[in-house]
Amino acid sequence: MSAFNNIIQSEKPVLVDFFATWCGPCQTLAPILKEVKDNLGEQISIIKIDVDKNQQIASQYQVRGVPTMILFQNGKQLWRQSGVLSSSDLIKIIKEKHSF
Repeated sequence: MSAFNNIIQSEKPVLVDFFATWCGPCQTLAPILKEVKDNLGEQISIIKIDVDKNQQIASQYQVRGVPTMILFQNGKQLWRQSGVLSSSDLIKIIKEKHSF
């Protein structure tokens, strides 16, 4: 748990993808997140949290559906949304929430 808290305390924005291995839309989201990372590079961290293996973290952030993405910076939640977004929409949201 503390490792997760350390990660989201970063000054760099951290996009957390809460997913499940059995979730179809989650698999659709994986290459989209790769595009976002390729586009934003070192400006952002993206981590994936398997809700089945990390139920404590999932319940702490009240993740009830997957995929759910939450954008953190300095431990604060800047944005969250469930479902799949396009890479261009995600990049736009990340840039709006955090000025690079």
